[in-house]
Amino acid sequence: MKKIVKSEVQEILSSYENTPVFLHVEITSGMYANHLDQSIFNAGTFLRNIQVEYIQGTIRGGNRSKEHRVGLKLNNGGWIYVLGLTHYVVNEDGEFIMHGINAEGKLASALEISTKPFTK
Repeated sequence: MKKIVKSEVQEILSSYENTPVFLHVEITSGMYANHLDQSIFNAGTFLRNIQVEYIQGTIRGGNRSKEHRVGLKLNNGGWIYVLGLTHYVVNEDGEFIMHGINAEGKLASALEISTKPFTK
């Protein structure tokens, strides 16, 4: 994975517009993080192989901080919004993967887009 370059990510996001895609969305404060520190409130989201079609994909942020946010405007009027993204790759299966890696090198957020269901 490499650090997000907004223009590159925007181009890839735009290439999926008006196409049925499958999403993987994951947000975590660190699984079982409160085992080490009772003051940490565990929160998270996990969605896998959710099929949507978006009419606009946009990346913002990364100016003062290294984190970016991606919004997907759905063809039904809804939105999907993921914050804290820092790295991306298009893998050998053609899956567009964006992850947010925290200061400890751990996954904090994920937005993955594919034209086929995720199998791994």
